[in-house]
Amino acid sequence: MLSSLRGSSALLRTCLSSSIARPSISTYARGSLLPRIRTYATQLQEKSNNDAVKDALSRTTSLFKTYKPITPGIRHLRRPLNLHLYEGRPVRALTIARRKTGGRNAHGRITVRHRGGGHRQRIRTVDFMREEPGVYDVVRIEYDPGRSAHIALVRSRNQEHVGVRRWKYILATEGMRAGDEVQSFRQGIPEGFIPGFDDALAAEEREQQQDAGDARGEEGQQAPVAGAAGKESSSHALALGILRTMTLKPGNVLPLKLMPPGTVIHNIALKPEGPGILVRSAGSFGQVMSHEEAGRYVHVRLQSGEVRKVLAECCATVGKVSNPLWKSINLGKAGRSRWLGRRPSVRGVAMNACDHPHGGGRGKSKSNKHPVSIWGWGTKGTRTRKPGPKGPKNSNKMVIRERPRGKEKRSN
Repeated sequence: MLSSLRGSSALLRTCLSSSIARPSISTYARGSLLPRIRTYATQLQEKSNNDAVKDALSRTTSLFKTYKPITPGIRHLRRPLNLHLYEGRPVRALTIARRKTGGRNAHGRITVRHRGGGHRQRIRTVDFMREEPGVYDVVRIEYDPGRSAHIALVRSRNQEHVGVRRWKYILATEGMRAGDEVQSFRQGIPEGFIPGFDDALAAEEREQQQDAGDARGEEGQQAPVAGAAGKESSSHALALGILRTMTLKPGNVLPLKLMPPGTVIHNIALKPEGPGILVRSAGSFGQVMSHEEAGRYVHVRLQSGEVRKVLAECCATVGKVSNPLWKSINLGKAGRSRWLGRRPSVRGVAMNACDHPHGGGRGKSKSNKHPVSIWGWGTKGTRTRKPGPKGPKNSNKMVIRERPRGKEKRSN
């Protein structure tokens, strides 16, 4: 009996070894069975989870995604629909580990309240300078935990750029999708980009250098010069129109002097060689109002309604910032605030008198005090900054019209 079992097992091993063909070393050498090499922009692998369950629990609308309230945490949960977002991980070479401080300074004292905890995050190194010229292809749109707007991963077409220099993160404009092209003209318009534009610029420089009050010769001799100047100005206007048609596209970076009034912009720089620092949050945008006759400053309206002067040599990005529905998100439960690193906020009337100006008293009493902060300054409509002569020197010299406040803001 034992010998028969041993014979059958040996026969089974022989059949299995002959039926299964093992791959040879040459097959591995050709790379067909090698593991996938991690690249800078890896493609998202297909998920094998059950999408039917998700579709059953979700109630999608045209703009937001809501859920069937099978739990209290998702009863009021509302998220904007962003089906174009990449669901994989970011490019690790373009990220930095975020070390949290819990709102404490170098001495260990809390200087910013209501911060602490939260999910582990990595900072995306977004390029706010956009100095490299040339065409960049948008590979994908990603979520950034460090900001409200979405970011776009772009790739340079220049073959000389290798590694991190070829891949960058930029702020995504509204409507930007994978496959789009963006370009930066921070270094100026490339030579030969538009036929006749260089000659038109040279003609304009000659007109500016020529003195308007310089009368040479008789009046009859000035007529041909005026006609030639008219032809040069018309050619310059034509070249400028072609330039705006080819460059004023969402996502492109241009100096403010090349943007016509009414252009919608964001990521505005305040120094010609500095990064963009204004208008960077989700859904925000600025607008070019007018150009000064001297050509030194450009009037720009910011998102708050403030109109200020910005140097014409400074650069900005064309278009609105992405994710305009960010302010309409409903987290649904307190736990999601803790995931974002926000700690609870205690009301002042619930504290003792030694902890807050609203504290103390018998029962819930606010008395006739105006609402103030924990440090005693007003929290509703009271201006704490001192602009003008009593404040910082030359702090508002670039502001033409301040942002609307009070009744002026409510009427708009």
